Amino acid sequence: MNVSSIIFELCVIVVGAAALGTIFLYAKQPIIIAYIAIGIIVGPSGLSVIKEIDHIEQIARIGVVLMLFLIGLHLQPRKLIKLFKKTSLLTLATSIIFGGTSFLFAIMLNFSTRSALVLGAAMMFSSTIVSLKLIPTTTLHHKRTGEIMTSVLLLQDMLAIIVILFLAGEQSDHMALGFMMLIAKFVLMCLLSFMGVRFVMIPLLTKFSVVQEYTFIATLAWCLLWAEAAHVFGLSYEMGAFVAGISIASCPIALVIAEHLKPLREFFLILFFFAVGARLDLHLDPKLLIGGIALGVLLVPLKAVIFNVSFRKTGETPELSKELSVRLAQTSEFSLLVAFAAISLGILSSEEAMVIQVATIVTFVISTYWVVMKHPTPISGSSKLRRD
Repeated sequence: MNVSSIIFELCVIVVGAAALGTIFLYAKQPIIIAYIAIGIIVGPSGLSVIKEIDHIEQIARIGVVLMLFLIGLHLQPRKLIKLFKKTSLLTLATSIIFGGTSFLFAIMLNFSTRSALVLGAAMMFSSTIVSLKLIPTTTLHHKRTGEIMTSVLLLQDMLAIIVILFLAGEQSDHMALGFMMLIAKFVLMCLLSFMGVRFVMIPLLTKFSVVQEYTFIATLAWCLLWAEAAHVFGLSYEMGAFVAGISIASCPIALVIAEHLKPLREFFLILFFFAVGARLDLHLDPKLLIGGIALGVLLVPLKAVIFNVSFRKTGETPELSKELSVRLAQTSEFSLLVAFAAISLGILSSEEAMVIQVATIVTFVISTYWVVMKHPTPISGSSKLRRD
């Protein structure tokens, strides 16, 4: 891939997203849907202006990494542990319900038991990106809605990583030992990260805080350093970025850092949503295509109802429970990672994996419209509901 073709592809993506986004905003539609739509239009299954998207996906993942880093910047470890205690049982129970329902649906589509289990596992989670993209910053960082959502999503991300590890471990006779080693590596990474902040980052940022360029590049380096360290340890880039964010949250300038990184995050998230749309194969077997759409349509209201009841059972108010249930009603970007892992291991066929992708995109679209029409978001077409 040469430089000129990369520039051309970025030009197509950004100009296309801006043009279609303008139309969507005039029509008072969610701009996220425009990013997915432009991926479908110019991607391999559409006009094929961009034929290969693997490298775009890799670049786009930086946006997810930055999002997890920014979330970590606003969370203190003690508060996070307290929230985890409250939401851990709820997260596990709801994930099992969603996974079981999706498993039965896959059996109805004549999936093998093994393939149906993978599809069920992929559909268990909610999207960190869509959920947090559609919540106002003030709500995310300073209100209970944001705190509860973050704790549930992070626990789900951990479960998703376990699922991916389990899929890989199926090929090994030492899965239990490998999992224990992974836990040990995670603890070691946390300790090293917090020690690095205390003895390296805080002194440097305190000394050179007046130089904004240095603050920006140093904190971005810290985020990417631990994202890569997590990957080397066998964890996800996102988990490493989140640990890096939490470790540096005690710095007095943490909130300033977050503001500086937001525009960079937004750019890479545009690429992420483009890649989601571009991955969609419209030439799928009609039966599986309809099945994927039906699964997505089923999951959104199901997740909303189950989450609503579950949050009420844990003592949340009816109003807060309802809002949380709507915001968490989609499936996750980790669903796509589970599908890709299963394909590479020969557990799913490419057509079976496409059902997961279709269902995921359908839930993205439906839940985005639901949230934008009913609750405050930064991208609402209504001035009454638009909150940054």
